[in-house]
Amino acid sequence: MALWDRIKESATQMQSQLEAKKNDLKSGAFRDASMAMCALVAAADGSVDPSERQRVAQLIATNDTLRNFPADDLRRRFEENLDKLTADFAFGRVSVLQEVAKAKKKPVEARAVIQIGIVIGGADGDFDRDEQAVVREACFALGLPPHEFDL
Repeated sequence: MALWDRIKESATQMQSQLEAKKNDLKSGAFRDASMAMCALVAAADGSVDPSERQRVAQLIATNDTLRNFPADDLRRRFEENLDKLTADFAFGRVSVLQEVAKAKKKPVEARAVIQIGIVIGGADGDFDRDEQAVVREACFALGLPPHEFDL
């Protein structure tokens, strides 16, 4: 199977798993951690161009799992995290990873945050090394083994 197909299949599988858990994913910690994860993936290479910002914002708005929360609130939180990362990537990354870590207390939420990162990263068909690296880093922040997600 081609790498492209494996990435698409993995992202589709992760999205299906998220939808199955949708009713368990309603806490503020999950919301905050998910938006931090989306920002980390969007800025994984150290910068965010406007088209990438828009693409990730659109993915957030259309993700069934995240429909438990008001779209405007999600977008605002996503943008706040992105602003931290674009102002100073190294310092912002520490702050954004602290947001991700909010989901650590509930394993279902922690895994869902990682799955959202993989879905967002793989949505364009190219879950690149930088994106994999920030999702792997988020695994450590959440106390999850990266190999569980093939990272």
